[in-house]
Amino acid sequence: MSKKAQSQWDFGELFPAEQTRRVLTVSELTTTVRRLLEKEIGDVWVTGEVTNLRAQSSGHVYFTLKDGSAQLSCVLFRNEPVSNREFLQDGQKLLLQGGLTVYEPRGQYQLIVHAVEPQGIGALQLAFEKLKRKLQAEGLFAQERKRPLPRYPRRIGLVTSPTGAAIRDVLHVIERRHPSLEIILAPCRVQGDGAAAEIAAAIRLLNSWNQFAEPADKLDLILITRGGGSLEDLWAFNEEAVARAIFDSSLPVVSAVGHEIDFTISDFVADFRAATPSAAAELITEGPFASRQFLVEAARRLRQIARHHIERDRDELDQLAQRLLRVHPRRQVHELLQHLDELQATMVRSTKQGWRQHAIGWTNLQQRLQRLKPSLIITQRRHELRDWDRRLRDRVRLDLKRRRAELTSLDSRLKLLGPDNVLARGYSITTDAATGDVIRDASKVSVGQRLRTKLKSGEVRSVAED
Repeated sequence: MSKKAQSQWDFGELFPAEQTRRVLTVSELTTTVRRLLEKEIGDVWVTGEVTNLRAQSSGHVYFTLKDGSAQLSCVLFRNEPVSNREFLQDGQKLLLQGGLTVYEPRGQYQLIVHAVEPQGIGALQLAFEKLKRKLQAEGLFAQERKRPLPRYPRRIGLVTSPTGAAIRDVLHVIERRHPSLEIILAPCRVQGDGAAAEIAAAIRLLNSWNQFAEPADKLDLILITRGGGSLEDLWAFNEEAVARAIFDSSLPVVSAVGHEIDFTISDFVADFRAATPSAAAELITEGPFASRQFLVEAARRLRQIARHHIERDRDELDQLAQRLLRVHPRRQVHELLQHLDELQATMVRSTKQGWRQHAIGWTNLQQRLQRLKPSLIITQRRHELRDWDRRLRDRVRLDLKRRRAELTSLDSRLKLLGPDNVLARGYSITTDAATGDVIRDASKVSVGQRLRTKLKSGEVRSVAED
């Protein structure tokens, strides 16, 4: 097959055909991304730390959920039926459930929140915290309502399961520390459905029994206890019914539920909380057990007390002997003689001081008399008169000198302003020869009027012609 011939002027397609392209607007692209997110991801659970929390006046809440390397915008709308809104706080680590979408006006993806849980806290723990805050606000945990336990209890009420390990621990400790303590058992279930109602009923039953019992048969306190377990196992003691029953109890209540790290609502409401059932039994029997120790040590303490009293009496005897020595007649005579010597020395010292004061007084009077001597006063007044005469002469001399200077100054000024001084500068004064009036206006001079002109030296008499 022969090759197609090309001319030297065949350069191929200079302008290739335009390729087919699909151009999207920003709105179309954002809508596509939103649909992909809502379809492919949709509702998710996400955890992180709340920051930039903003609660608008509309009721909507906007915040950011972040971790160490990224952040996510979130919004919780006002009409969204979400519990635990109070956990939305800056710095709070939360577990959120919501739908992932895109806020198209900003092209920003965000999470629309449908559920809020504190991170690491399940439903039971969440219910525990809510009930705890509620009862605390009502004052069920107030310290001022806590009642003291009797030091020497004779009879107690026990609320627990009759088959559990807790009752065995309690009985073992009581038998060892206070065997005479009587126990009234109110059996109940401590785990499972309905256990909370049975515990509350047992507490009320013991209070009712105590109310109608004889004085010798009344209870001193109530112990509520059970062994350790999970949060679900101990949940009966976190029910509101049990908390209300403990709060309404007329008897002091000791709560010992679980192990040392376990805390229940009953622990907060009860008058005392013990870490374990054994610790609760030790707490209740502390008074009698300590008294037993006291009796064991009584002989040693009595000997110490007797020794202390003997030493104290010996000290008192020594003090009485010293007092007797102080009141002996010879000692009193010596003290009186010593006092007499002190009085004599005081009298001599006072006499010398009196003479010294009188001498100073005479000297002062003599000096005053000399200052008031008439010749001295006359001499002083003469000197003063001479001084005043001298000062008066100087004053008059200065006044005359000042007046002379003023007169000379006035004379010079008068000469400067006088008419003779003006005439000396070439001026003249023309007056009417008959009247002596000064001629100031030529129009007032008449023909033939006799005039007299005064010059610096002499005067000229003339007759007006024109």
